[in-house]
Amino acid sequence: MNPPEWDVIVLGAGPAGALAAQQLARHRLRVLLVEKRTFPRWKVCGSCLSGVGLRALEQAGLGGLVAGLGGVPLARLRLGLGGQGAELGLPMGLSISRARFDQALCGAAQAAGAVLRMDTEATVTAPCTGGRQVLLRSGDHHWSTSGRVVLLATGLGSPGLDQSLPIRTRIRPGARIGAGCRMAGDSGGYAAGTIHMAIGRHGYVGLVRNETGDLNLAAAFDRAHVIAAGGPAAASAGVLADAGFDPLPEAEAACWRATPALTRRCTPPSAERLLLLGDAAGYVEPFTGEGMGWGLVGALAAVPLVLRGQEDWSVAIEREWSRRHARLIGSRQRLCHGLAFALRRPGLSRRLLALVARWPALAAPLFHQLEGATLEQLSLDPWP
Repeated sequence: MNPPEWDVIVLGAGPAGALAAQQLARHRLRVLLVEKRTFPRWKVCGSCLSGVGLRALEQAGLGGLVAGLGGVPLARLRLGLGGQGAELGLPMGLSISRARFDQALCGAAQAAGAVLRMDTEATVTAPCTGGRQVLLRSGDHHWSTSGRVVLLATGLGSPGLDQSLPIRTRIRPGARIGAGCRMAGDSGGYAAGTIHMAIGRHGYVGLVRNETGDLNLAAAFDRAHVIAAGGPAAASAGVLADAGFDPLPEAEAACWRATPALTRRCTPPSAERLLLLGDAAGYVEPFTGEGMGWGLVGALAAVPLVLRGQEDWSVAIEREWSRRHARLIGSRQRLCHGLAFALRRPGLSRRLLALVARWPALAAPLFHQLEGATLEQLSLDPWP
């Protein structure tokens, strides 16, 4: 049989997939980056990059990328619950629209030598000699290709996996769904440089201004509550009112998009010559920009394993990826899951909010845990 056509095929051109493609192309590998959408595109996302994500970009040699796109520095987190409020300082972070950020990362991958195919759907199928097959479809055109290693970074709800693969997605019972929109103009008293988070009994709403001046809204709601309220716009309005935040009448006419259930896990996150990255490997409700950071850190952590597996793939690589993912990303996701647990209990949430409002320094250990260690302390393999 012919050898694989590509050294690496990366499915999904979001932050995790695009950064992995860029790093692997810098190692002179033949990299195909496949994306089912056409960029630029808007995506339900908080538009926030935490310190973890920014440090990942620095290690990748792209430290100035977000600032060059006009990313807005984030200095404060404003919380509201039941009419109570608190403002906390953030250690570091930037707000950037996903449309521009994702396109810039894809551009960096292409500049490094990766080949990009947009508007193309992909399905990972069986292993082949020295690689794994991928079926591609663009319009009426269908064809098959193969790569020595395949990275799956297709996000929530679109795994791109053949049903015969031994990877299963487990959605946590009662998992909330995501919803979001963007609004141009002043849009109420929501200043730039601040993450505004309104917390309600059935969900929470996060708002931040990005580099265009637009107000980006990303929320997590109980599914039944969205249906009972008559849609995400009404559910969002109720949460903002309960928190004592300014109303957003523009949200009624905005174009809303929703996500599948947020809290989920794929097990195992690997198979023969296949690694799952980013949201495709598992996700929980994020709070201050952790989602993109998890994807970027995961991309860097996967690169040494992909390089090691080019000639000699082994089950040990799959096991190592499971360990790395649990150590670097799973621990942070468990912390966010604990926060989500607290926010679902109004009495506990009010007591916690009252404490941090009176003593803001109490929140510092939480931010430290979310930010985690520096990348140099995460024991990533050195680049060959």
